[in-house]
Amino acid sequence: MTPINDPVTWQSRLPWPGAGTHKHARGRLGVVSGGALSTGAGRLAARAGLRIGAGLVKVFCPPEAASILAPTLEAVMLASFASADQLASLAQPMDAVVIGPAAGLTEATAANVASLGRTGAALVIDADALTLFRDRPGDLFACLDRDDVLTPHKGEFERLFPGLLAEGREAAAAGAAARAGAVVVLKGDATVIAAPDGRCVVNGNGSPWLATAGSGDVLAGMIGGLLAQHMDSFDAACAAVWMHADAARRFGPGLIAEDLPELIPGVLGQLYPG
Repeated sequence: MTPINDPVTWQSRLPWPGAGTHKHARGRLGVVSGGALSTGAGRLAARAGLRIGAGLVKVFCPPEAASILAPTLEAVMLASFASADQLASLAQPMDAVVIGPAAGLTEATAANVASLGRTGAALVIDADALTLFRDRPGDLFACLDRDDVLTPHKGEFERLFPGLLAEGREAAAAGAAARAGAVVVLKGDATVIAAPDGRCVVNGNGSPWLATAGSGDVLAGMIGGLLAQHMDSFDAACAAVWMHADAARRFGPGLIAEDLPELIPGVLGQLYPG
C-alpha cells in the first residue's frame, strides 16, 4: 500500500533560517513569466515562492511584459530577456526556476526550457511547458535531471505519458517518474508524488477549494521556493503539496488563488519547531 503524505516524514527537513542567515543563503528562485497579457500566473508563483521562504525571487519576462509587471512587483525582482540564451544567463545564479505557468505554447518556450536545463538550477516544469511537449516527450526528458519536478494535472499527464493512467494513478506516477528521470506530482483530489528512485506517496489532505484557476501556479511556486532552499526535490514536492492543501482547508469556501500565498505563513507557523 502506498504511504500517505504525512508531515512527520519531511517536517524535520524543512529549511529554517538561523540567526546569521542572509537572503542569498535562503536561496534564489526564478520564475519565467508569460507575455504582456499573461503575467498573473508568474506573479502567483513568485509570491508563493517568496512566502515559503526563498530569500530572493526574480521574475524573468519577455520585454513587452516588463512595463506590465514592474508596477505590480515589490519584494519580487524583475528582469527581461529577449532570447533563450539571455534567459539562461539571467537564470545562472538561481538555485531553482519555475517555468510553464502561462508561458505560451510556442517554440520559444521549448527553447527556454532547454536553455534552463543547462543552467544547473532545479526546475519546476508546469502547465504550458508540459503540454508543449505532448508529441515529443523525449525532448523534455532530455532537459531534466533528478532534482527537477514535473507538476501535471490529469490531462497534462496523459499528453506526456499516454496510456500510463490505465495502470492506476499511483503506478502511473511511479512509472512516469522513472521514465522522465525526475520527480512527478500527479495533481488531483489525491495527488500522487513519485520520485525516480521509487519513493511514492499519496496526499491525504486534499481540498475541493483548490479547484480554482491559478492554484496550480501557486503550488509550482511553493515547490520552487523549497527547491531554492536546497530541500530534497521529493521532500519539497511532498511538503508543498501538503501545505498547499492545508492552506486551502484553513480558508474554505470562497478561496481564490490570490489568497493562497497569504495563508502560507500560518501553515509554516504550525510546522515551525521553535
